[in-house]
Amino acid sequence: MIKMDIASLFDDVKRMNKRQFLYQVLSFGMIVSSALMIWKGLMVVTGSESPIVVVLSGSMEPAFHRGDLLFLTNYPDEPVRVGEIVVFKVEGRDIPIVHRVLKLHERENGTVKFLTKGDNNSVDDRGLYAPGQLWLTKKDVVGRARGFLPYVGMVTILMNEYPKFKLSVLGCLGFYVLVHRE
Repeated sequence: MIKMDIASLFDDVKRMNKRQFLYQVLSFGMIVSSALMIWKGLMVVTGSESPIVVVLSGSMEPAFHRGDLLFLTNYPDEPVRVGEIVVFKVEGRDIPIVHRVLKLHERENGTVKFLTKGDNNSVDDRGLYAPGQLWLTKKDVVGRARGFLPYVGMVTILMNEYPKFKLSVLGCLGFYVLVHRE
């Protein structure tokens, strides 16, 4: 049944004239470019290279749970404060970490370094930092948590951890398109 529907979808594409096909390609391109423009606009407004992130572990419970979607800002003139929740990247790790600032270390020359810890962790984050790194600096910060939507990011986690789930979501979307086309 699904093979027949996919085949009929390809038949529909083959029956399109050049103008209709070009219109479909341009519509898809507009959707993708609009999404990219919105993302870039959020980056400019928030000052963060990643204005929206998903919490990937339970290390910040009860403040944030796995799958919560966080909204970040990262304005350069705002000082880092103890108790603030920051998202930071560590050299050698691709995935940013969401943890709370535990301690500040201020030098006389004005530089500020800080130590972080997950609310649900028993020790600070020095074991997560790059080898030899004892403190974070502002350059390590991707953003500061300003708001969140509970569990909205769980779909992202499921699609990354369970490839079959991703295929089923794509299959459902494809089936929806097939059923609702005119």
